[in-house]
Amino acid sequence: MVKCDKCQKDAVTYIRYNGSHLCQGHFSEFVEKRVKKEIRNQTNFNKVKNVAVAISGGKDSSVALSLMHSVVKERRDVTLTAITVDEGIEDYRPETIKCVRELCDKLDVTLEIVSFKDHVGYTMDDISKNLGYRTPCAFCGVFRRQCMNAVARNINADIIATGHNLDDNAQAILMNFTRGDVERLARLSPHVRIQPGLIPRIHPLRQIPEKETYLYAIINEIPFSDKECPYWSAALRNEYRDIIDELESRSPGTRHSILSSYDAIKPLLIEKYPQKDLGKCKCGEPSPSGKCMACKMLEDLNKK
Repeated sequence: MVKCDKCQKDAVTYIRYNGSHLCQGHFSEFVEKRVKKEIRNQTNFNKVKNVAVAISGGKDSSVALSLMHSVVKERRDVTLTAITVDEGIEDYRPETIKCVRELCDKLDVTLEIVSFKDHVGYTMDDISKNLGYRTPCAFCGVFRRQCMNAVARNINADIIATGHNLDDNAQAILMNFTRGDVERLARLSPHVRIQPGLIPRIHPLRQIPEKETYLYAIINEIPFSDKECPYWSAALRNEYRDIIDELESRSPGTRHSILSSYDAIKPLLIEKYPQKDLGKCKCGEPSPSGKCMACKMLEDLNKK
């Protein structure tokens, strides 16, 4: 059995991009050190006092909530609240919500649940029957972000922490580059500028590969569901996932290189593409130009 590079215990993983074998304890320490550094870089707890964590019940968001809790639990001046969006997906969401409740009870964290049905009048299963030219993920992403922002604003949250990992961030960067949407790159989370009505998001796991969050959740017995959304196969992101996975397999460290390159040019992107002041849609949500995308999509659904 291969031994840990830092002690004589059995190694549980091999980190290809830095060539190290780690045991359970040192692997957890390896993950926690990077996440806590990211949280410090992205959050000023002298100003941020009310933290919301978006949690779906999957491995990434569950790990994000657990690690955010470990950072703020000793601070009496910081409140932590979990937000779950129930899209209304039969045979998928009920199980994940069960895992969310279990974790929140374990950590003694308040949980807020908001549903598509209550917020937009349709479940995701309803929407999937009337898609038109859009994919299920297009509707789901827009409505989910609106739900999260509305709840976070109602509880006076200063930030929303999400479970986006290194793979997610590398995919988002590559997607926007290949589509030529350079302006959108300047607006990717973590958010720098605070816009009225729009709760800024942070990514505590942005340096952690997906496989590491999975292993961390198992080793530390964090409740999570590994069920896949039945609509995931239609997402364009899957093609970029395959591309980056292939590159990472051939050249370990590719994902980190994509992210670090983006971080290096982000200040220049922000300078070239300053964020426009947001107005307010009739629904109350912030919008760059009158009607927000959620309302446009809702109008399309209502016509059908």
